[in-house]
Amino acid sequence: MGKYQYQQNIVTFGGGTGHFSLLRGLVELNQPQLITAVVGTWDSGGSSGRLRTEVGILPPGDIRQCLLALMEDSKQRQVAQKLFDDRLTDIAGPLKGHSLGNLIAARLEHIYKGADRGVEAERLLFRIRARVLPVSISELNLMARLEGGEELEGETNIDLRGRRDDYDAKKKITKIYFETNADPNPEVIRAIAEAEKIIFSMGDLYTSVLPHLLVTGIREAIEKSKAKVILILNLMTKMGETDNFKASDYLENFRYYLGNKNRIDVMIANINGLDSEILKVYKKDKQQPVKVDTAECKKIVPDIKIIEKPLAVYHVREHLFRHDPQSLAKAILELTNPKN
Repeated sequence: MGKYQYQQNIVTFGGGTGHFSLLRGLVELNQPQLITAVVGTWDSGGSSGRLRTEVGILPPGDIRQCLLALMEDSKQRQVAQKLFDDRLTDIAGPLKGHSLGNLIAARLEHIYKGADRGVEAERLLFRIRARVLPVSISELNLMARLEGGEELEGETNIDLRGRRDDYDAKKKITKIYFETNADPNPEVIRAIAEAEKIIFSMGDLYTSVLPHLLVTGIREAIEKSKAKVILILNLMTKMGETDNFKASDYLENFRYYLGNKNRIDVMIANINGLDSEILKVYKKDKQQPVKVDTAECKKIVPDIKIIEKPLAVYHVREHLFRHDPQSLAKAILELTNPKN
């Protein structure tokens, strides 16, 4: 364990690039065997969605990203990323356009007869010491209800509603739910019970992060856990999901889906600013920085600890404002237990 500055038992919930960044930082500073990344199984778009429909497997996209993030050797990760991201564009036939990483996951799930066993096999194949666990081994279809009663079916339709021609920002999402009962992965329940820190990653609120709390037993396990529960606040709002959201709006949603319990102990927020010209570009995309309204947050969860640090980096070439993985991981790992 000498190489690593921290040895903390950590469970993360999330999806997409936010979860990837969080895990990249944690695996560089914390003992990898003590990290468990929990991922969703309701993705309905792209290669993952096609494999879900055509082959009948759980969507592997977020699992693939977590496995990549948790590879400790940078050269291994670079090669694996090229392999996983290859879309077979030079071939003809039904496999064209599929991510090769998703196809590997699909075959391992078939060979080992189960999504959880398939993910474990892939972890061993690529010598990844941290664990990646699907939150549920049920096939799930995410639904959202909007103000006025309209319902959206499928993660992709919810995620992309801001791009619709008839999009109305006034019709906010009022509820998310699964069409069928979502049975938990027992290993996730066990990991929560053993965790010192439970982290909700930055990411799409209604399609990547909150749905984990809809899975039977997850909320109850977190409530019973002695772990410090940490929420990482998004840098920017997202059209179609979190238009004009402040920190208190995020916190209110977590409190609701956690069963109105004051279970969020810490909120970590960024204080890096963007210059006015870059903000104008984001504003054209109907995005803005998430403001930390501390007084309102304290009304929702009176004992919450709010940590504000410069945690983000603007990547000029890609026009991306992202958390710096190491800075974020350090802010999390420096928090002491028991709860303070």
